[in-house]
Amino acid sequence: MTIMTRARGWGSSLAVYLEYRTVIMLLLGFASGLPFLLVFSTLSAWLREAGISRTDIGLMSYVGLAYTIKFLWAPVIDHLRLPFLDRLLGKRRAWMVLAQLVAAAALLGLALSEPSVSLTPVVLFALVLAFSSATQDISIDAWRIEAASDEKQGAMAAVYQLGYRIALIASGAGALYIAEGVSWSAAYFTMALLMGVGIAAALLAPRVPESIAPAIGEETVRHFVHRFHVDGRAARIVAWFYRAVVAPFLDFFRRFGWWSLLLLALIGLYRVPDFVMGVMANPLYIDLGFELSTIATIVKLYGIWMTIAGALIGGIVTARLGVLPSLLLGAIAATGTNLIFVWLVFRGADPAALAVTISIENFSGGFAGTCLIAYMSSLVNHDFAATQYALFSSAFALPGKLIGGQSGVMVDAFSASPSFVRPIMEMAPHLTAQTAGYVPFFISTALMGVPALMLILVVIFFQPKPQPVPAPAPAA
Repeated sequence: MTIMTRARGWGSSLAVYLEYRTVIMLLLGFASGLPFLLVFSTLSAWLREAGISRTDIGLMSYVGLAYTIKFLWAPVIDHLRLPFLDRLLGKRRAWMVLAQLVAAAALLGLALSEPSVSLTPVVLFALVLAFSSATQDISIDAWRIEAASDEKQGAMAAVYQLGYRIALIASGAGALYIAEGVSWSAAYFTMALLMGVGIAAALLAPRVPESIAPAIGEETVRHFVHRFHVDGRAARIVAWFYRAVVAPFLDFFRRFGWWSLLLLALIGLYRVPDFVMGVMANPLYIDLGFELSTIATIVKLYGIWMTIAGALIGGIVTARLGVLPSLLLGAIAATGTNLIFVWLVFRGADPAALAVTISIENFSGGFAGTCLIAYMSSLVNHDFAATQYALFSSAFALPGKLIGGQSGVMVDAFSASPSFVRPIMEMAPHLTAQTAGYVPFFISTALMGVPALMLILVVIFFQPKPQPVPAPAPAA
């Protein structure tokens, strides 16, 4: 009887993956993941092959700050309704479709650009792509939260990650294969067409009831309006701004007090080693002499599946050990595995060494990523899920993106310093100053993970439980 009951339990748990909304979530995950590499590592490979300097490539990564600061306009997307599209599709799907159309147009613009002739159009189109992609992410996260009950959010998040990783294969390995076989323009044109998957998914997605954020601190708004004699249209604007922008952040800081700043610092520092290292990964492979097809097969194709494996194992470990112990293990893994790239530099253009490096790095990155998502989700108040999750996801990327923009400067500085590269070249005569400069760079990125490790230990041993927020007083 117990065995049959457990079997039914597993069966009902797996059945959620066959539901219509779950399938739509898979496709939306694909749409969300497709633009990401096209403004990061895939674009950096194109720029490096076109002869763009590593310093300029590192600075180009700043276009990805759109993903980092998306919490600034998330409240607008949470509350502003688009003319015509809103009536036709609903608030969430309307923003999805608009963002996807703009992203497809930006990809077409990149396809028509030539970085070796002028970098300016590439920068502009990449910037538009990053902002539209970040807007799409906000809309998809909000739809996911509103489209499924709490007990189904795990399944929705799982298929979202699967779709996202499949998109990374397409925009990583797929784009590199097309670039080598045809051209970079053909690669980006193909990616623009693939945005049609997301547009179709948004149109086919069910229209769901859209939550209205509770008016936390409503008495504060009334007091402000009365004290400063604000009335009419201005009063409505003030009230809207407070509910959309102020209330979600006020709720978070009320619940956690001054610990809120430490938690945001932990989230922001957690993936710094990966973000900083990641900008220079593709330039490293090219400088070591790997062919694009080898990079595509090992890094972009095989590596994605190792990331998925790490993410799945991370989910199991989180369920067994709890969020914070798993978060600590993920930080140790993600920080330590940066050093494997030092070994790769000494091995040179060895496909087997690249495979080992990618296996370790991507598995640990997937593991750490799942642990961080679980931790950020545990901090969210469902009443403000879209805006607060945008805040956390922005916080986790901001420091890494800011420092990552200087990654090319760091490598070039190390390469130009005889005190750094001469001892390395004496140990490995086959290395040049250009490739030897990567060794101190990757050691530096590993050390960047130490602050996050210290903060996690502080949270584990000293953080008190969050304070509940009292319900707002009823309106008079």
